[in-house]
Amino acid sequence: QVQLVESGGGLVQPGGSLRLSCAASGFTFSNYAMRWYRQAPGKGRELVATITSTGPFTNYADSVKGRFTISRDNAKNTLYLQMNSLKPEDTAVYYCNTVGPDYWGQGTQVTVSS
Repeated sequence: QVQLVESGGGLVQPGGSLRLSCAASGFTFSNYAMRWYRQAPGKGRELVATITSTGPFTNYADSVKGRFTISRDNAKNTLYLQMNSLKPEDTAVYYCNTVGPDYWGQGTQVTVSS
C-alpha cells in the first residue's frame, strides 16, 4: 500500500522556521523525483520545490527561492522541506508528491502568524 505521510507543520511567527517531513512507503522511493506543493485558502495548488531521485538537482518557485530547501534521505525513504524566514503568505497546507506515479500525501498545515 502506497503511503506518503507529511508531518512537521504548525503555527510559527513571521521570520521563524519549520522543517517538514514526508515519509514514503509502499513503493521504491529512490526511483522517483519528488515535489512539495502548497495550497493556501481560496487559492490553487502551487508547486514549491522539486528534487531529482538521487537529490543532486533541485528547483524552487521564485516565491520561496533562498528561503526554502528541499532534500531527501533515500535510506530513510523520507523527503524534507526546510523553511526559513517564513512569511504570512507561506500559510498553506503543504503536500508531498511523487513525480510519475502521482502519489499524494494528506498534507500538513503551516500557519505563519504573530
